[in-house]
Amino acid sequence: MIKAIKETNFKFPNQEGFYKGKVRDVYYVGDKVAVIASDRISAFDHVLPKAIPYKGQILNGIATHFLNASKDIVPNWLEAVPHPNVSIGKKAEPIMLEMVVRGYLAGHAWREYKSGKRLICGVAMPNGMKEGDRFPTPIITPATKAEEGHDEDISAEEILNQGIVSQTEWEELSTYAISLFELGTRMAEKQGLILVDTKYEFGKYNNEIILIDEIHTPDSSRYYILEDYQSRQDRNEKQKQLSKEFVREWLMDNGFQGKEGQVMPVMPEEFVDTVSDRYIELYELITGKTFQKESYDDIQADMSDSIVKYLS
Repeated sequence: MIKAIKETNFKFPNQEGFYKGKVRDVYYVGDKVAVIASDRISAFDHVLPKAIPYKGQILNGIATHFLNASKDIVPNWLEAVPHPNVSIGKKAEPIMLEMVVRGYLAGHAWREYKSGKRLICGVAMPNGMKEGDRFPTPIITPATKAEEGHDEDISAEEILNQGIVSQTEWEELSTYAISLFELGTRMAEKQGLILVDTKYEFGKYNNEIILIDEIHTPDSSRYYILEDYQSRQDRNEKQKQLSKEFVREWLMDNGFQGKEGQVMPVMPEEFVDTVSDRYIELYELITGKTFQKESYDDIQADMSDSIVKYLS
């Protein structure tokens, strides 16, 4: 079993803070952030006990691919990628919203729909849909960005009433989110994929809204295979999940949905290898590039050195 990166504990010159997210370790140095994509994996707002080899490199590579491709739509935080697991860029003030865009009925939206609900985040979903069906047009279903615990669905009306953003800012965020989703859809189709749903996070830098965090990775997005999508729908078969939804499904099959009193199961090594292979598969499918496995020998020192060199 390859040793994966579960955590980092660096101290950089002029470091002003540190934040450990579910997957990423974020170091604040002056007006920059150094973001390390670990191999941790989360589901149902919980970090799983075992990390997934190469997952951090994969997420960082896919995010970089799309951040570079989307700069003409919205400015973003990324400035440099000095190491396969490391991205460095602007330190923005996060807007405490996840802009979730859904092109198809899947995941959380499908679970809500299956329970009988036809409204999600104040947005109506048509009657007569089945899992995997395409919405007439993509919908935005925002969520609050929780510091801890579960993110919560929220409607545009509630966002404005709570003053999370202004009307003008909400319209700007919505326009950016739909435009990014359209770009992601076009790029996915070129690779024989369907971008099913995804989330975007934004922040403010010099009073300007910019795109932050990752985009269109398997942690933030769901993909289907385009070639057999329609035939699977016609046969009422589940779509092949190129996302971490299959991890959520494994957890649910083993009695865990993040609810109080439930004990998280530990993935067997064989399943860890399967998850790693699925992430590599998605990287190669979506980027059209062959994934190069970076050595884990001295990787912590290599990451630290790359950050110090760039920031010095």
